[in-house]
Amino acid sequence: MLLGFDIGSSSVKAALVNEANGQCLDATFYPKTEQLISSPEPGFAEQAPEMWYDNLKLAARELFSRHPEAAAAVKAIGISYQMHGLVCLDAAGKPLREAIIWCDSRAVRYGEQAANKLGHEWCLEHLLNLPGNFTAAKLAWVKDHQPEIYDRTTTAFLPGDYIAYRLTGQRTTTISGLSEGMMWDHKEQRIAHELFEAMGLDESKLATCVPTFAVQGYVSPEAAAEIGVPAGIPVSYRAGDQPNNALSLGVLNPGEVAATGGTSGVVYAVSADPVFDMKSRVNPFVHVNGNVGVLLCINAVGILNAWLRRNIASDLSYEQINELAATAPAGADGLTIIPFGNGAERVLENKESACAILGLQLNRHTRAHILRAAHEGIAFAFAYGMEIMNRMGISTTTIRAGYGNLFLSPIFRETLAAITGARILLLDTDGAQGAARGAGIGIGLYARPDDAFASLACRLTIEPQPNAALQAAYERWKKELDCK
Repeated sequence: MLLGFDIGSSSVKAALVNEANGQCLDATFYPKTEQLISSPEPGFAEQAPEMWYDNLKLAARELFSRHPEAAAAVKAIGISYQMHGLVCLDAAGKPLREAIIWCDSRAVRYGEQAANKLGHEWCLEHLLNLPGNFTAAKLAWVKDHQPEIYDRTTTAFLPGDYIAYRLTGQRTTTISGLSEGMMWDHKEQRIAHELFEAMGLDESKLATCVPTFAVQGYVSPEAAAEIGVPAGIPVSYRAGDQPNNALSLGVLNPGEVAATGGTSGVVYAVSADPVFDMKSRVNPFVHVNGNVGVLLCINAVGILNAWLRRNIASDLSYEQINELAATAPAGADGLTIIPFGNGAERVLENKESACAILGLQLNRHTRAHILRAAHEGIAFAFAYGMEIMNRMGISTTTIRAGYGNLFLSPIFRETLAAITGARILLLDTDGAQGAARGAGIGIGLYARPDDAFASLACRLTIEPQPNAALQAAYERWKKELDCK
């Protein structure tokens, strides 16, 4: 049995996968409502790292309460986690402040200052990105605004590093993780010393680097008692949620593309070459297997859908929202929604852009039009970013995604296929299952990584159908975006 955890900003998911047949025995998540994201100032987004671990314990206990025999059969544990966050740990192993998470915008200017010091050409050649609003910039913000916390920080962790530490007691990180924080030099294949110098950061605060697929530590007696498994089980895989989502879908090789539509929306394409976008609107990182994974991120995807449900469709389930939205015509009768408003958007060059509802006619449009325009607008944001990837030489003919989240919306997935011309395959998997399979790879259970995903079932295939109304709506959407 393999155990996978997916540490998201909305919840912590856990899954048990039978390595013999590749099937998911069971899965769950905590909390049953969304985890709190605090915003003490505009543009800030923070979560307590202890909350993630507490919810991990609850999720594990629920699984083992239903399958008590599985606890003793667990052979390895894998971890997927929300990317780009910062956890500041003291010498005793306690977080010194709440984690600054992925959608927090406060550190944008620190990345800009470092880019100006180092030069954009150097950054793109060595980091494949401009330093932006990633983990290193967040640490620079702490150094500037909370120097007493920075000085007491002995280890600067990514969220998954913290969870691995709680399970094993070992302070470790990965090359893939360092790259997502802008702390890895792709050209020289080492720590990005120059970036640390430009930001005035202390490299000694980094954890020891371990391979993505390997025994990274063993579950401590304390953690074993907390989650309900025997001590000594290896933690043998760790990756950010988007590289892990790609792994979950069997996307490992150049030319393959994965997507997800959770709180944020992502398209993740694998390249053999160190490509980059001159404006750093999409972001290459080290993929789980050493290739380059190019990530397009749209912050306001599921969070926009949830906002709409809370504020204009609280009487409906998400399935009913999809049904109501489908009663409005393609193109939403001229209504346009620009789906941002959840922090600095990388695809907009790290600008903070508010969500916009444009063209609303009070005597004509209903909430069905608003719901449809939102799902179309999210799909348009995906397509807009994919146009940037196409100009980098990354073409997309097939998108693989999990059968869940926003991909359950027929309007979203059919609009995305129509505008991009890509075929969409929806597979029966998720991030926690991917982490579990990654753990199996990490302890050598499979002869080849691809063997871990041989049993994946395709639930639905969406073929692209050209639609003139949707194409006209997309052109209108892009024109409105240019005016913002």
